[in-house]
Amino acid sequence: MTIPAPDAIPMFGSEMLADPYPLYRRLQVEDPVHWSEKYNAWFVTRFEDVAAGLENLTLSSDRSALFEDMAHSAELKEFFTFLGNRMVLADPPKHKRLRGLVSKAFTPHTIQTMRPHIQQLVDGYIDAVEQTGHMDVIHDLAFPLPATVIMEMLGVDPEDRERLKRWSDDFIVFFSNHPANISLDQYRRAQQSMNAMVDYFRTALPRIRMSDRPCLLHTMEVAEMQGDKLSEEELFANANLLLVAGHETTTNLIGNGMLALLQHREELERLRADPTLIHGAVEEMLRYGNPVQFTHRIALEDVPLGGKTIRRGQFVFSFLAAANRDPDHFPDPNRLDVTRTIHQHLAFGKGHHFCLGAPLARLEAQIAFTTILRRLSGLRLSGDKLVFRENFNLRGLNKLPIDFDALG
Repeated sequence: MTIPAPDAIPMFGSEMLADPYPLYRRLQVEDPVHWSEKYNAWFVTRFEDVAAGLENLTLSSDRSALFEDMAHSAELKEFFTFLGNRMVLADPPKHKRLRGLVSKAFTPHTIQTMRPHIQQLVDGYIDAVEQTGHMDVIHDLAFPLPATVIMEMLGVDPEDRERLKRWSDDFIVFFSNHPANISLDQYRRAQQSMNAMVDYFRTALPRIRMSDRPCLLHTMEVAEMQGDKLSEEELFANANLLLVAGHETTTNLIGNGMLALLQHREELERLRADPTLIHGAVEEMLRYGNPVQFTHRIALEDVPLGGKTIRRGQFVFSFLAAANRDPDHFPDPNRLDVTRTIHQHLAFGKGHHFCLGAPLARLEAQIAFTTILRRLSGLRLSGDKLVFRENFNLRGLNKLPIDFDALG
């Protein structure tokens, strides 16, 4: 197989969706910290280098300069101001402040108390399909489960999830592509959807304040840290972040993980036979089918990395998915092994931006896979063609139709 050079193909385009891993491996072997003239950025692919970059605070998470041409547009000023209030794009000390306030509403204890309800939701999704012998894993479970959970946590109506999904799809283009590939029309749609989502939260907030049921949006609103509170703009920006991140990546985790199991039948049957493997199995699915392909940073000063020097102002794309298939860190990395002992993977990032929602994503996936394997037998792919979403960074399936042995 001839693997084209990185700058010979659209690195962030649909050509990479089906299988980006051969190109990642070529980069790891030939040029693990690779300067791309085409994209005017560094591509980092080895585990050691990606991990080091994620922990280096001189590589800033404030990527607004990536969108510099549009950020100065009067038409889009409101949109980029909104982006700046999301903790995922903030550096210390702002990031520490935002995360400290938001995390008060997102504790591991809170997540674990949700186990019975998540199990009830998953059972309901399986109830709806088990007599048909067929389901679309994405439409019937992988999307509605995390979307419903995070919306209930925020205090908004899960019945609105399709509307919020449309807004989310318009918005996430900025975290899934290179700025050169984003059109003015996409910027405008993202701003319109951002405004619609903010209006939605603003309208919901008075009702939420009057509710007896605790929820994230109100908990975030009243949270204080040394007398400091979130502004309204920060509240809605980070509610948007939790909503989008809280379902997009978990949908991919469940969808990509289910596909991996179906393509590794012996691992599927091993996990079915021994459900106690589920915790390690989900970590392996995160490593193998990384829900997020890359994260980007900008150098605040010259930074040595992997034998190269990242100059001040240069952009760095750290490929988490490549790092998680690095054979120097994971033996036989292209094989799914539900018994693999994983000391560390980078699916949730590393350092001060480690994913706040990791415990929730893990719990949802553990319950989803355990329930599917317990209740559905004869699982098999339906059809040969897999269609991925047109979103390289959040690489996941548009549909995952499967057949199984129907009850009755």
